[in-house]
This record gives sequence, C-alpha cells and structure tokens, in this order.
Amino acid sequence: MRNIQYLDYREIVTDLLCTQPDLNKLDREEIYNLLEYPPDQKLGDLAFPCFKLSKILRKDPHVIAQELQESLPASPYLEAPVATGPYLNFRFVPEQLGKKVLQTILGTRERYGARSLGQGQNIVIDFSAPNIAKPFHVGHLSSTVIGNSLYKIFNFLGYNCVGINHLGDWGTQFGKLITAYKKWGSQAAVEKGLIKELMRLYVKFHEEAEKDPTLDEEAREWFNRIENGDQEALALWKWFKEISLEEFQRVYDLLEITFDSMAGESFYNDQLPAVVSELKDKNLLEESEGALIVDLEQFEMPPCLILKKDGSSLYATRDIAAALYRKRTYDFVKALYVTGIAQSLHFRQWFKVIELMGYDWAKDLIHVPFGWVNLAGEKLSTRKGKVVLLEELLQTAIQKTLEIINEKNPNLEHKEEVAREVGVGAVVFGALSVNRIKDVTFSWEEALNFDGETGPYLQYTHARACSILRKVGFKPEEHLEFEPKVLTDKAALNVIKTLYLFPEKIMAAAAEYEPSLISRYLIDLAQQFNRFYHDCPVLVEEQTLQEARLVLVYAVKTTLAVGLGLLGIKAPERM
Repeated sequence: MRNIQYLDYREIVTDLLCTQPDLNKLDREEIYNLLEYPPDQKLGDLAFPCFKLSKILRKDPHVIAQELQESLPASPYLEAPVATGPYLNFRFVPEQLGKKVLQTILGTRERYGARSLGQGQNIVIDFSAPNIAKPFHVGHLSSTVIGNSLYKIFNFLGYNCVGINHLGDWGTQFGKLITAYKKWGSQAAVEKGLIKELMRLYVKFHEEAEKDPTLDEEAREWFNRIENGDQEALALWKWFKEISLEEFQRVYDLLEITFDSMAGESFYNDQLPAVVSELKDKNLLEESEGALIVDLEQFEMPPCLILKKDGSSLYATRDIAAALYRKRTYDFVKALYVTGIAQSLHFRQWFKVIELMGYDWAKDLIHVPFGWVNLAGEKLSTRKGKVVLLEELLQTAIQKTLEIINEKNPNLEHKEEVAREVGVGAVVFGALSVNRIKDVTFSWEEALNFDGETGPYLQYTHARACSILRKVGFKPEEHLEFEPKVLTDKAALNVIKTLYLFPEKIMAAAAEYEPSLISRYLIDLAQQFNRFYHDCPVLVEEQTLQEARLVLVYAVKTTLAVGLGLLGIKAPERM
C-alpha cells in the first residue's frame, strides 16, 4: 500500500517557523516536537512555546512570541497566529481542515490512519501465554488483548507482525500436578472435570505441601522424568496439555484472536544445550552453589540463573533460546514481550545476557509491562484457587447483553451474534481503556457495566451513525464533491478536529505500546459526535448542508469502526 500523505498541521507550522532566522538555532525535528495542543481550544489549535528559544537567544519568551507573530508568512491552512504570553498560537482555517480531513476519509475509508512505515519489516509479539494445566483467568486478559491490539496497530502501520503464544507448557508445576494426580486424582475425575479438576489438584498439592515439604522433592523428581523422556510422565504431560489447549481455544474463539505460532516453552528444549554451550564459550557462565549463572552485579541486578544444580533449565534459559530462534527465523526489527510488571526484572536480566553474548539486536527486545490484576484487593492466585475464569466472564457478559437486547430491541436481527460482539467488546474495552501500567481491581459490577465510557457506548454510537446513513442509502463514492464550508457549527468543527487527530493517535499508540491512547480517543470522538448529533440535525431540507453533514457522519462511523478494530472489538451496524 502506498504511504498516504495525511494532513499534518505540525508540518505546516514547522515549515513556517523554519523561515525565521532566529529559529535556525533549532533543527527542524526539535521545532516539530516542541509544538503542542493547547489545553483550552479558546487559545488555538496548535501552540509553539518559546521557552527553549528564550534560553538560546537570551530574550524574554513573550518578546520572541510577539516578534514571530509579526514576521511569520501567511498560510492558506492557518489563520494569522496570535502571541499569548510566551506562546505563539495557531488556529486552523475551518474550511481547509474540513475539506482535507473528510476527503481523506472518503478516499481511504477503512484504511484511514494506515501507513506503510514498516513495509518489509517483521515485528514479533509474544502475548497471552497462559500456563498449561491452569485455568485461563482474568489475569491473562491484559496480556491477551494488549498483545492482540498491538499486533493490529503495527500491522495497520505496514509491519509484518508475528503473533506468538509462548505457552507455559514446561516447568516444575507439571511435576506438582503429576504428583497430585497420582495421590488424589483419577482418570475419570479429570475426564469429567477437565481444567477445573486439574486446578483442584494443583491447589490441593500446595495445601498439602505446606504440611509435607517432601512433596516438593517428589514433584521435582517427576519433572526430571518429563525432561528425561520418561514415557508415563510424558504421556500425562501431553494429556494435561491437550485438555488445556481445548479450553484456551474456546476463549480465543470468543475473542476472535489467532496466533501465527503456538510454540510454547517445551519447543525450545532441544535448543538449550547450544545456549549453555555458547554462554560457556563466551566465558559468561559461573558456578554458584552447584547452579550455573551469569553474574550481573556490575549492572546492579541479581545473577541470571541458567541451570539449576540438578541440571534443569529455567524461564531465562528458555527465553534466551526462544529469542535466538526468533531472530534467526523472523529477523525481527522489534520483539515485544507483553507480560505483567512483576516480570520486569526477569526481562531486564536476560535482555542483558543477550547483549553480553554480543548480539547488537538486544536493543530490539522490548518488555511491554502491564499492572497487577487483583480480586477484591487480593492478588489472583491459582495455587489458592482465587481466580475468575475468563471464559465465565465472557459468557456472562454475552448473556447480560442478550438480556438487554431482548428487553430493548427484541426484534433485532442476528441478536445472538450482536450480543457476542457487544458482550465481548465490553470486556475487551474495559481492559484497554486504562493505561496498561495501571493496577486493576476486578469487579463483576464494573466489568459488566455498559453505561458511561464503555465499549458498548462506542458500538452504539457507531450503530447510530450507520442508521442515519442507511436511511438515505449513503454511498461514499457519490459524495466526493461535498461543500465543507457549510460545516461552520462549533459542534461540527470539533468533530472534524477530533477526526484529524486519529492518524496521530495510532502513531502514538504504536510508539508508546499503549492501546489505551486509541480507547480514550474513541470515547472523545463519540462524545463529540453525539453533541453534534444533538445540536445539528443531519437530514435537513437544504441539500448542500445535508450532504456535508452526511459526509461527517460517514467519517465518524468509519473512524469508530477502524479504531474499534485496532482494539480487537467488532463494530455492529445494528444494535
């Protein structure tokens, strides 16, 4: 896809400012990055703060702003600038703004905001990664939906994304589970209870291990048997894995999330000896109490443990092997790891090990952390059985939506499908509507709240716009010659200014690995549109005005659908 040239007022203002001799002291990029959006639109649409220039020129910033106001050349896109204190404020010419923004959306449609920045470049995104034989709970929601959204955002910007579900299918927990199964379980009970029975056994193991520490040693022995290829141990491991994958797939189907690779930790087992050998060859390994470590004390980090004293591998060993494999296989420009903030040290440690191994692409390994999810103030714990199953949450949201539809719009076509899209959308938007680093306390009431700044509010706004367009049989290709100068109402101009920002918000969301920037933007757009809808009747007698307002409605509908899609949320046309 060709790289669409979006209207960029920061570029236009930068061009004007670069004509001024005094600004030669700053390079173009510095000027561009200094521009900001004023906190109050009464001041203007874009502002240039003169503080930095003040230090360079040794002049009062108020004076600099005043001098720039008087000397800047005119632009067809901007009204005459106004100096307000130390700021030079710019206001967009409404007709030019409306024309450029709305024509771009009419022309690009569902590709509005798309770019070809990443053409020919691969980004690996490691996300979701639930543990086998443990329930898929709400604590996994953030990684799953943040990772899926980043996949869609980078794809939209032209990158080739590789989504990897690095399943937790290896480790001592399987020894614990086999020990519990042997002592307190049965084939019949597991076949009947599936993942819930496996969870019961896992919780039981930890309860009993507190009273009898020898169980931990027994669990380690069983895991060693798995690692050494013992047939009985491997058969149980594979069985537990199959049960888990079936449950995980039901959740992924509800969320409509797919992966390009489901290579879990076990996939890298045969690659671990080569990693250990390379670390030895590069004199990075040291022995410590029988274990093998990479000393990171000079980097103010604890040592990175590579092999336990019994010779078994750890998360770091497998993560290093996985990174080496992914670089060889995908030759990525970035590899993102979407996991909880609690794992930040772990990632800093093994990223540093990759760097010490001499790989300059260590800088392209990026941890994308998110905050804690807790339950009524307590940390989620599979060991203690304190979890909310994700499938249960999604199904409850779908059922609640269906009840609302049956009450308010019982004759809606395909209402089961709409209920699924809205119910799932509510849960996904709830997870993506706050800054990812923020801790979240899960509550059923909040998760199933469809009022206010929610996913269903956005979906309903989209459906409302679709309804208006359906009434007149609107076709975008028939309205390319609309008259933007009639869109003079304040409410209409506010919508256009918000639409203008969409490509910029996508770029910011990618740069900061922050889907919530798109979530908050969409709420703002929907609120602006609903004010416009209230203040400015669309289907009016004056044809030129009606046509321009219909184009605006189409632009909002399109942008809402694109934005929701980037979050992994459907945009129903009827609700």
